[in-house]
Amino acid sequence: MIQYFKNTDKQTIAVDRAESAVWVNVLPPLKQEEFTELSDTMNIPVDFLKDSLDIDERSRYEIDDNVKLIVIKTPTENNSFNLSDAFYITIPICIILTNNRIVTVNSFENEAIKKFLNTFQHRNPDKMNMMVLKIFEKITTNFQEYLKEINQRRNSLEQKLYDSNRNEELLQLMRIQKSFVYFVTALRSNELLMMKISRTNILRLTEEEKDFLEDLIVETSQALEMANTYTNILNSTLDAFASIISNNQNEVLKRLTTLTIFLSVPVLIASIYGMNVPIPYKDSHLAFWLPVTLSFIILAFTVWNYAKRIRK
Repeated sequence: MIQYFKNTDKQTIAVDRAESAVWVNVLPPLKQEEFTELSDTMNIPVDFLKDSLDIDERSRYEIDDNVKLIVIKTPTENNSFNLSDAFYITIPICIILTNNRIVTVNSFENEAIKKFLNTFQHRNPDKMNMMVLKIFEKITTNFQEYLKEINQRRNSLEQKLYDSNRNEELLQLMRIQKSFVYFVTALRSNELLMMKISRTNILRLTEEEKDFLEDLIVETSQALEMANTYTNILNSTLDAFASIISNNQNEVLKRLTTLTIFLSVPVLIASIYGMNVPIPYKDSHLAFWLPVTLSFIILAFTVWNYAKRIRK
């Protein structure tokens, strides 16, 4: 699906034709015919439009015949039905700049473009570079919001894990861990992209726009630091829980081993008296109570001796 927008008197108006639009937004479902039509209409290489289809596309920029392509990663919720997948993943957004239009291509619907659309009426469509930087800003803000949301979920799951020690919370923490991996990788890639754009100045930014981009680089670095910090905390927590589970398992095995030793004494005595061979006092009326009493005496002595050693 292709959306065409223009800004008139600070009002966003949807139009039907690309010729009168200053911003073209391509949303799923994506069709090959639409790509071909858009490529022919705006003289955009069709590969630029298809790059967003690859979910593993890295953040980068490219120039071909005065058409500029910027690929940047943005976070989104993962709607996979697989319970082992990450809660959040990162997807590429393709930003294509022509002489007088900006084209955004999304393989999934995402919050960054929605927020940009909601504030588009306050933009000056003649300043395309600032529009690109504002998309960068929305993406960085989304990363920070998702990171805070994930961290709150992590705290909640850890508290539940302290109380229950169930596998369900551990599995969800692993999904959060995967989300952090996606975020750290994407933020590092986005940071390098912004630094390269600032260094090469392919967008021909003004001094004001350069200062704004520098602020975005700082915000992205802060988001990357947050993601790394939360990842380290989660890794430490999982390691601590693994040690706790291992200690609890060792304690249970220790108790079971001790109980087995205690029970082996009366079992041994009963086994001896159960042999089909002549034994002392076999004809006595105490033939039953004698091994039972002897077993309890030896068992009591063993338990007392064990408890004495434990107290020391």
